[in-house]
Amino acid sequence: MITALTALPLMLLLQAQPAPSAQTAAPAPAALSGAWSVDLSVDPAQPYRKPMNLVLAADGTVTGDFYDSEILAGRWKAQHGRLCVAFRTTDGAGPYHTAACLDGNKVEGQTWAEHRNFVFIWTADRPAG
Repeated sequence: MITALTALPLMLLLQAQPAPSAQTAAPAPAALSGAWSVDLSVDPAQPYRKPMNLVLAADGTVTGDFYDSEILAGRWKAQHGRLCVAFRTTDGAGPYHTAACLDGNKVEGQTWAEHRNFVFIWTADRPAG
């Protein structure tokens, strides 16, 4: 049985340990910059890919394009061992809000289009060639 006297040292030990994500350095911005091929397939038998080009600037901004639309506003952040971006594009009818994080050699993201009433979850990898 754990008593208050035995629990206190255990609690202090746990509090002294850094969070696991604090022990892992986030990838450099260059790891996410460049050309990506986004897999928007709903059915794996019918591939549907679109290009994404990201430029992560030293000031924390993101520029480039996604799904043939210019990134109008974007930011990136490296924290807790992760490198992520968030940005907005448009199709002329309304905004698309996208958030994505680097996961090894791929990107995992989601895009929300309020005016079209959907959230789309996607992955991306570097284009072949």
